[in-house]
Amino acid sequence: MKVDGKPTRTIWLESDGHTVAAIDQRRLPHEFVVVPLTTSDAAADAIRSMLVRGAPLIGATAAYGVALAMREDASDAGLDHAYAKLIATRPTAINLKWALDDMCGALRPLPAEARVAAAYARAAAIAEDDVAINQSIGRHGLTLIEAARAAKKPGERVNVLTHCNAGWLATVDWGTATAPIYQAFDAGVNIHVWVDETRPRNQGASLTAWELGHHGVPHTVIPDNTGGHLMQHGMVDLCIVGTDRVTASGDVCNKIGTYLKALAARDNNVPFYVALPSPTIDFTIDDGVKEIPIEQRDAAEVTDMTGRTKDGRIETVRVVPQGSAVANYGFDVTPSRLVTGLITERGVLLPERAALAAAFPERVERRAEALRA
Repeated sequence: MKVDGKPTRTIWLESDGHTVAAIDQRRLPHEFVVVPLTTSDAAADAIRSMLVRGAPLIGATAAYGVALAMREDASDAGLDHAYAKLIATRPTAINLKWALDDMCGALRPLPAEARVAAAYARAAAIAEDDVAINQSIGRHGLTLIEAARAAKKPGERVNVLTHCNAGWLATVDWGTATAPIYQAFDAGVNIHVWVDETRPRNQGASLTAWELGHHGVPHTVIPDNTGGHLMQHGMVDLCIVGTDRVTASGDVCNKIGTYLKALAARDNNVPFYVALPSPTIDFTIDDGVKEIPIEQRDAAEVTDMTGRTKDGRIETVRVVPQGSAVANYGFDVTPSRLVTGLITERGVLLPERAALAAAFPERVERRAEALRA
């Protein structure tokens, strides 16, 4: 996608052939800063600190983290250490484990002297695959937006509600939930996006609004609790959100607050779609509520807010009284019964085991092989 008219990705390899560059998403929307990652520790910290975030981008960053680790120590012990260090950074997004398993599977059979080049090549392939997958998600999701437009009067806009940031900033490029939106906008569809602010990190207000604005997509930022009201008054045609993990049975784990949006959508007969690349499907678990580990994050994300003052300074202020206890759950789980469909690179699927298994049989087989081993 574009930043100030320049095609930009969230992560890339610099011209020196080994430094990894990433957009520091903690600084958006007030500052656009690119950070060089030159060590595996730096890659792990980028994931842990949310310099990079979003399940697909976490996976790509972890892959490059392994490549950086191989420059430091390409032995089996070095590979094991890199895996352990990177897998511990974020517990919820399954793309992290998927990418690390993929990297280890590609590197383990190779002699140490061949691992650096192979690691960089495989990490780059994972990044390119993510771009292609998201483009396909966009094409399949575009049909849903076009159907919504066909059901409206000529000239009426299509209103899409999003939650958190499942845009290109959460992936290598295009995004998941936003890929259909960008393709619809580029195709001339009169589209408008309701952007949930997504407290406590404000990833909708800070990131989704920023990237939509740079692409020229009409949008309106709303408080998190506004979506239900808009649905009651016919102001939302469909919801499209992303996800950090989908179970084999179609339960969806996404940013906290997604479940409440799904409940409101069901009550108001608003289609609720989830856009995801296949590496986000976890065929090892069935019950998302019981089995997906939910990350609990620093209380400061709730107690403090950062913004730009009228005179241009960026300041952090406390908005919660001293001494008040804080719970900061990063994600919630939306049961499959509340999901209209899953927008994947292989089509829009019903949120159920049979549909997922039929669409991605090779992943089911890999799971079976792992169990047999």
